[in-house]
Amino acid sequence: MKLDFVHFTLSNGLRVYVHEDHTVSRVAINLLYNVGARDEHPEHTGFAHLFEHLMFGGSENIPHYDEIAERIGAENNAFTDNDMTNYYLITPSNQLEIAFWLESDRMHQLDFSEKSLSVQRNVVCEEFKQRYLNQPYGDTWLKLRPLVYKKHPYQWATIGKELSHIENATLEQVKDFFYSYYIPNNCILSVAGDCTPEQIRELAEKWFGTIPAGKRPEPNYPKEPEQTEKRIQTVHAKVPLPALYIAYPVPERKHDDFYALNLLSDMLTGGKSAYLYQKLVKEKQLCNSISTYITGNLDPGMFVFYGYAREGVSVQVLENEIQDAISRYQNGNFEDRELEKVKNQMDFYATHQLTELFNKAFYLAYYANLGDANLINTELERYFEVTKADIMRVAQTYLKTEKMNVLQYLPEA
Repeated sequence: MKLDFVHFTLSNGLRVYVHEDHTVSRVAINLLYNVGARDEHPEHTGFAHLFEHLMFGGSENIPHYDEIAERIGAENNAFTDNDMTNYYLITPSNQLEIAFWLESDRMHQLDFSEKSLSVQRNVVCEEFKQRYLNQPYGDTWLKLRPLVYKKHPYQWATIGKELSHIENATLEQVKDFFYSYYIPNNCILSVAGDCTPEQIRELAEKWFGTIPAGKRPEPNYPKEPEQTEKRIQTVHAKVPLPALYIAYPVPERKHDDFYALNLLSDMLTGGKSAYLYQKLVKEKQLCNSISTYITGNLDPGMFVFYGYAREGVSVQVLENEIQDAISRYQNGNFEDRELEKVKNQMDFYATHQLTELFNKAFYLAYYANLGDANLINTELERYFEVTKADIMRVAQTYLKTEKMNVLQYLPEA
């Protein structure tokens, strides 16, 4: 499925991508700001996620963003990760200009006040407590990330390094963060649906064109030193079952090896027919679940295994089984059809996801942020070029014993 699009850039640096589709009567508007947790000061973390909330707290001319969005029949949301903060609005096409007004006004001038900061700060602090501190295994990423990253700012999660960073956030610090990153030349606006490129250009110029460009701080992400020995951390907490997390450092999202690593992850745990699920959950019944995940960050990321052992099974047994599975792929002891199956799954997923209006707008911005928006049309070819030899090579190169970061999460005695 090929997605046609038009691209232009405003004089203030705002990059705009448009996909025209008149088979629907709605339009998805997506704003991707190139700011995430990696851009935060080590002593003031969680700010990118805090802004995910603050951006809905009202702007200069629009005190109640959600109220107007609801009136025009629009749906909206946002999400943050270590590399970006993304906002989207899906609206009936006859309300398109109001949607542009909504989005441009909060980029131009948020309603900064002690009251709005206090409200959203409390919301985020409660989220931190409920999801990360008071939930079984909730602080896993707060412990696993600093185990893997010793210098790079990926060492903290998007929620922040610690609760006090949000509790003590000042209005001055928040304003400084906003004017550094929430600027047109640090944003990608992508639009998909019942619209024309000419219409979007006119609206973009009218509503965003007068917002002045800002000066984004020069990125300074320390390079992570090469890991040369296995690291282990054991945590005892009030959890029902032992859990095991193993993370290996892997290259950034744009690296050629990402595609083989992503397919290897699917071969291991991508569904109930995948190797590790069959071996550990169904056949040996050693764990309740087993998963793998590759972070796919703009900077070097992680290849993560995680599983929850059945009662009476030690995490060391799970670790040994995972290492045996890795050896299987390092030595090429798998059939070609295993690789072909996950390629076909990837084909289905890639085709299906572009049937959704939001996904068309989001992935245009996502790939543009990677450096090439046309990857939305060509990236699938990269997966089909992966060979059995590539799977063996990436397993041998990155999933080495000395590259392991092991977090053992055990029930209290």
